[in-house]
Amino acid sequence: MKNTFFSILLLLCACKNQDEQKNNAAISETQSPVSLYVLGTIQDAGSPHIDCQKECCSLLFKNPDPDRKVVSLGVVDHENGKSFLFEATPDMSSQLRLLRNFSGKHNDIPDGIFLTHAHIGHYTGLMFLGREAKGANQVPVYAMPKMKSFLENNGPWDQLIALNNIALQEIQDEVPLQLTSNIIVIPIKVPHRDEYSETVGYKIVGPNKSVLFIPDIDKWHKWEKSIIEEIKKVDFAFLDASFFNEKEINNRDISEIPHPFVIESMKLFDNLSDKEKAKVHFIHFNHTNPLLNPKSTESRLVQIQGFNSAKFQQKFTL
Repeated sequence: MKNTFFSILLLLCACKNQDEQKNNAAISETQSPVSLYVLGTIQDAGSPHIDCQKECCSLLFKNPDPDRKVVSLGVVDHENGKSFLFEATPDMSSQLRLLRNFSGKHNDIPDGIFLTHAHIGHYTGLMFLGREAKGANQVPVYAMPKMKSFLENNGPWDQLIALNNIALQEIQDEVPLQLTSNIIVIPIKVPHRDEYSETVGYKIVGPNKSVLFIPDIDKWHKWEKSIIEEIKKVDFAFLDASFFNEKEINNRDISEIPHPFVIESMKLFDNLSDKEKAKVHFIHFNHTNPLLNPKSTESRLVQIQGFNSAKFQQKFTL
């Protein structure tokens, strides 16, 4: 009898603790109704990289790293039950499943997909919404005018439109878009190799905090805006870190693939306060970038300087 009594008492205590945890989680969710998740950190071609003969890729071909996903962010409005994907990458299928798990929704399809530009790592995931894969119905895809025109006038993307797999939503430079009562998104044009479309970054504004997302840009000095001032306006800044320095690319003309080197960005940001530096999260790493190794000398240098490297599945409350 005594054992039965204690068993019941322990069960009641366990249930009470579970209820308290649920209540605390609900309170936390109410206080921070919007969450941002890092769904990928790698440059367009992924890691391991096609025909890479270096040790960094040889090891990954033998033992793939499930955390190596092409650059993408997911944003969830828990209060309104909405989720949004930034970038349609070749890894989109697994990234959407992650976003579903984070959001608690009953299917993988988000309430909108935002594209930055027409380079392979940033829009080709749209193919999974088509006839050969999901056969989706009217998924909102947000794109700038030239990006929208590119999708409308080139196959196989035009088939997605003809079959109503996607519903293109044209957006404009620096025109805010109210997605939900808790989320505003603002596209911001940046200079980049615009062979097929313009390129944008995004400012994502939640009820409490805001994010600047610029995964691709040629060089900071080519932008009409000051990246220093833009960092000061937000709480988090996910910024192009394709290459740590020029030594990484020794078999191609670096002028054909311009990006701000991490060492350049850190020098440019050197006079920021510690608080402002901590906002910076480098992202969009080429497969050669030593920042992919958290134990590398370069990673330690970034940390010592007061900056951060974005990590797969990191969560930020907005």
